Amino acid sequence: MCSRARDKGLALSIACLFPGQGSQSVGMGKALADACPESRAIFAAADRALGEPLSDLIFNGPADRLTLTENAQPAILTVSVAAYRALESRCRPALVAGHSLGEYSAHVAAGTIAFADAVRIVRHRGRYMQDAVPVGMGAMAAILGLDAARVDQACREAADGDVVSPANLNAPGQVVIAGGAAAVGRAIERAKALGAKRVIPLQVSAPFHCALMKPVQDRLAPELNALEARDPRIPVVANVDAEPKRDAASAIAALIDQIAAPVLWEDVMRRLVAEGVTTFIEVGPGTVLSGLAKKAARDAVVLNVAEPADLAAVEALS
Repeated sequence: MCSRARDKGLALSIACLFPGQGSQSVGMGKALADACPESRAIFAAADRALGEPLSDLIFNGPADRLTLTENAQPAILTVSVAAYRALESRCRPALVAGHSLGEYSAHVAAGTIAFADAVRIVRHRGRYMQDAVPVGMGAMAAILGLDAARVDQACREAADGDVVSPANLNAPGQVVIAGGAAAVGRAIERAKALGAKRVIPLQVSAPFHCALMKPVQDRLAPELNALEARDPRIPVVANVDAEPKRDAASAIAALIDQIAAPVLWEDVMRRLVAEGVTTFIEVGPGTVLSGLAKKAARDAVVLNVAEPADLAAVEALS
């Protein structure tokens, strides 16, 4: 199943998408590690890079430790890259993109940054994010059935001097807000008054992609700038502006900027479609991005690769 496949020349219509935090689960990637030598090597490399058995935590839990931000981020990146290593002999994507944390996985796939560097830096990213806002002081919530302009209006009218703003613009009528807990609570009520169909408070350890993450950006920027980065072999469509990054400098700048800026995922998907993508492959745990891809491009082929058996569907594309 996981042996090197012949070059099928699939590339030009395919984009690989890499998931972000929240997609983790105990046992993810275990089947890939058992079946695919190239995937197994990634788990071993993660353990070496961090100097601890991250793979054991991924495969065996406990779940409460795996969901800690400082563990979840390197864990999801590791599983995503392990899945990509099994996949890459079967297709060559024309473009890649990742949601928040997933943008780091995309840059590993594109060759911008080495995996060992990436797993170490996302460990720091997760730790700094948790340090930035005490548990319980920040919040995030998904606002459904309200357009982005009205969600932004709800945040502005509810802020009252506190931080609350759109954090993930995932799809039409699906916007996540983030900020101080009290301000998010006020914005939820204002969004309901403006016509939101449903509001879902999210169980997160920190309010990601808002101004409260600026200290994280300041701490992580020197580490990102110190990385040995290369020009991506595959353009990476960035969260911050939905523009394909084709050189190392702009790629790193986008990773720095995305920490405290909203994830413009709806725009990322529009850009991929505009670039001619007709097949989306979500690479790594979960299927959240697959669902968003189906909304963004109803006629597209949408696959996900998280298990060895998933590779057969990719081979069938040819």
